[in-house]
Amino acid sequence: MNLIRIGHPAAGAFALLLALGATSVAGGDKTPERPDFTSEVAPIFKTCLHCHGATDPKGELSLSTVAHLIEGEYVVPGNPAESPLIEAISPGPDGKRPKMPKGEDALSAAQVETLRKWVASGAEWPQGLVLEERKKADRSWWSLRPLVDAQPRTEAELRALTTRAFPHGWGENPIDRFLLAKLDEAGLEPSPPADKATLIRRLTFDLTGLPPTPGEVRDFLDDRAADAYERLVDRLLASPAYGEHWGRHWLDVIRFGESTGFERNVILDTVWPFRDYIIKSFNDDKPFDRLTLEHLAGDMLAPGDPAVAVGTTFLVCGPYDNVGNQDLVQQAQIRADTLDDMIRTTSEAFLGLTVGCARCHDHKFDPIAQADYYRLYATFAGVYHGSRPLASAEQQKERRDRLRPLEERRDRLVKETAEVRAAIDRRGEAKAATYEAAWTRPKSLRAGTEERFAPVEARYVRLVVEGLDVDPRRRTGCQIEEFEVWTAGESPRNVALVTAGGKAEGSSRVAGDFNGAYSADNVNDGRYGDRWIAATPELNITLGSPERIDRVNFSSDRAGASDAVFVSDYRIEVSTDGKTWAVAADSHDRKPVNEGHRRARIFDREITPEEQQRLDELASQLAETNGKIAALPGFPVWWVGVFDQYRDPVFLFKGGDPQKKGQAVVASSLSMLADSTRSYELPADAPEGERRLALARWLVAADNPLTPRVLVNRIWQNHFGKGLVETPSDYGMMGVAPSHPELLDWLARQLVADGWKMKPMHRRIVTSRAYRQSGTFREGPARKDGSDRLLWRFPPRRLSAEELRDTLLELAGKLDRGRGGPGFRLYRYLEDNVATYVPLDEPGPETYRRAVYHQNGRAARVDLLSDFDCPDNAFSSPARAATTSPLQALTMLNHKFTLDMAGAFADRLGRQADPDRQVRDAYLIAYGRPPGDAELSSAAAFVGEHGLRAFARAVLNSNELLFVR
Repeated sequence: MNLIRIGHPAAGAFALLLALGATSVAGGDKTPERPDFTSEVAPIFKTCLHCHGATDPKGELSLSTVAHLIEGEYVVPGNPAESPLIEAISPGPDGKRPKMPKGEDALSAAQVETLRKWVASGAEWPQGLVLEERKKADRSWWSLRPLVDAQPRTEAELRALTTRAFPHGWGENPIDRFLLAKLDEAGLEPSPPADKATLIRRLTFDLTGLPPTPGEVRDFLDDRAADAYERLVDRLLASPAYGEHWGRHWLDVIRFGESTGFERNVILDTVWPFRDYIIKSFNDDKPFDRLTLEHLAGDMLAPGDPAVAVGTTFLVCGPYDNVGNQDLVQQAQIRADTLDDMIRTTSEAFLGLTVGCARCHDHKFDPIAQADYYRLYATFAGVYHGSRPLASAEQQKERRDRLRPLEERRDRLVKETAEVRAAIDRRGEAKAATYEAAWTRPKSLRAGTEERFAPVEARYVRLVVEGLDVDPRRRTGCQIEEFEVWTAGESPRNVALVTAGGKAEGSSRVAGDFNGAYSADNVNDGRYGDRWIAATPELNITLGSPERIDRVNFSSDRAGASDAVFVSDYRIEVSTDGKTWAVAADSHDRKPVNEGHRRARIFDREITPEEQQRLDELASQLAETNGKIAALPGFPVWWVGVFDQYRDPVFLFKGGDPQKKGQAVVASSLSMLADSTRSYELPADAPEGERRLALARWLVAADNPLTPRVLVNRIWQNHFGKGLVETPSDYGMMGVAPSHPELLDWLARQLVADGWKMKPMHRRIVTSRAYRQSGTFREGPARKDGSDRLLWRFPPRRLSAEELRDTLLELAGKLDRGRGGPGFRLYRYLEDNVATYVPLDEPGPETYRRAVYHQNGRAARVDLLSDFDCPDNAFSSPARAATTSPLQALTMLNHKFTLDMAGAFADRLGRQADPDRQVRDAYLIAYGRPPGDAELSSAAAFVGEHGLRAFARAVLNSNELLFVR
């Protein structure tokens, strides 16, 4: 055990740089075999043209023409042994391969042999041919071609090929046969199998993100059955912890976050259902093609079913600029940026293509036309960020059935109340002139009326005018200068403001030729003075997103400077969906006043005792009915996006500028896959949801080669630390070509054959001999393949940030295994128009859940998670970084959380009085193995001298805990 040491252990040299060739070759064959130049020789030279082309060739060696090779005496036709080119790619006397300035992979032994044969056969080169470096990929690019029906060599073929001892068991799994062929080609041998203790720790972390318990380790070590390992795999894949761990991988790729980002960066409290949906989908082994359909069009597959419709959160869980810029040009730019996030995430997550690079012009390196980008723009044009209620058809019907009699009773009571008041009005109007001299108005109401009520979730708020504070002989519409809706909580916000995303609607009078002078827009502009003069008795406020509110305030003349007509009788109603409304507050409980004239109740003496009694009864019954309506449970309101039919034509933006429109485009498939995948094109007026559904179906079509390639590579990457394609979200020319292209396509075909289920793919990979081999470093293979790209050993890895935090909690006996629901916070959230995330210095037991359940606000730095490279998902994170920094050591040694965990771990160990037993337990719990004799002796002495708490702290800071090998 390496105590108090954080960081990477010595894991070998850096990846060897380009080394062309594997074995020494000699010329002089009597009947040399002549390779085909076009199909065999030219492709090898083309891979080197970026350094050895005609322009400024490195080392003054150009491979563009045969003249340069011969005139420069780099190649001696017919004599490979005297050709410096062949000598340069051959091992030296010490057996080491030469190094090149760049880190490309070495040519295979077969490629080197092809060049040797080409020189030996006369180095023929087609007359006049000049090789040029590929500047841009076309539709023949490897990733855009159909899946190859590749089959691994049989065990018999491999035994005949290799000159090395055939490793035990490597012929059983097709994956191993693919890998072994490449290893043998490079002159490498795999490592021996890892021991069982190493395997269970590796596999348990890999599939669940948690360490195995001492009991699980003992059971596995004692299990001598031939299928013990396979049963362990099945048990871990069936664990709920599997979905929590592997769901986190996918959340990284799709840039899942729980705040808006940008300047305001406010928290989003209704995104967590999507996280739970992802975890459940992985645990249920939901086919990935189905998951894709739900991500893009879950609302179309099962309208109103929350379990499916929640999948569309994928589209809107990225950053979202909701500042509310009033400049029309900037609004268009912000909207374009919002759709750009959806386009980039979708194309990179599923296709592994950087379609976003075609926003301003055709892609510079890949065959992606700018029109392709705007075909996706047209597909997503009707998608908006926001929340909406979700309910199944049965739930909706049940609520309607319960609501209908209550609404009918409410309407009867409102109607009867209006009839009683109408009778009072008629008498009042007849006497109004008599009291005109005594006319006064309640200025306190004109200056501002405030209604407070129990906090309620609302997206829509409306003011329904029932009566005006006005001389009954006047027929002027009411006037409101500002209408405010305030959030509940310690930092209330006026969310009705247009700058907060609010929208005001209501019919208004027209002031002469000044159309809109009295429009409803005046009530939420944040300025007093300008008014809405109503033409109809209803003002509607739509909030930018659902909010929890508990107060409204409205006024017609805050400054008391005019003779404004104000509302005296009203209802404040709220709704989450704009269809079902509940009364939050009203004026019905206000007693009639003697000062001022109110329509419907001018003077007390005009209301008879019988009328007053009936009004009181009606008000009581109405309040009771409204209370029952409000008490009916509403539907869940989740951040799943809002969809609206986009009817305007969609144009290509020249230079990416929304103000410079080019050709019109429609929602359709992308042209770069037209040669391998069936295309589609929708009419310009196609329904909004059909656009998304058509794209989703195209992504997972049987003939689309990219989506299965990208998915199996992501799975491989998270098992081995590096994908067969090292750029998991870029399969274009700027990405890295696959190390094992045949294996990649074979895995992709297996995925589809398995019905797009991921658990069979996990099982296939982790039961391979390549996965089960030792991770021990070997100097010889490292010289040839320092990056371990050919997998001559299992690549050790550091725990991810979440794995590390969860492990500390598990070792301390403090991990709360509760699943699902709203997340916990490792920060104190403050909001005053913009949000602030203050890290907690002393996180308590309420934060001791698995890290995947942390409410992941963007730009919220949270000590251990941030220090160990948990990404800030402003963008997709297709591969986790693994940095080493002083902050990691400081956090592990000194942060309150790690100190608390060390203390709890010590208390757990202290249940045993014997120091040797304490040490043994510590090793089994932390490392999944017993200590060696020397380790037991030194650790027990350490406990005796420094105490159990210091020992526990040392264990939590050890490299063996931090790394999986």
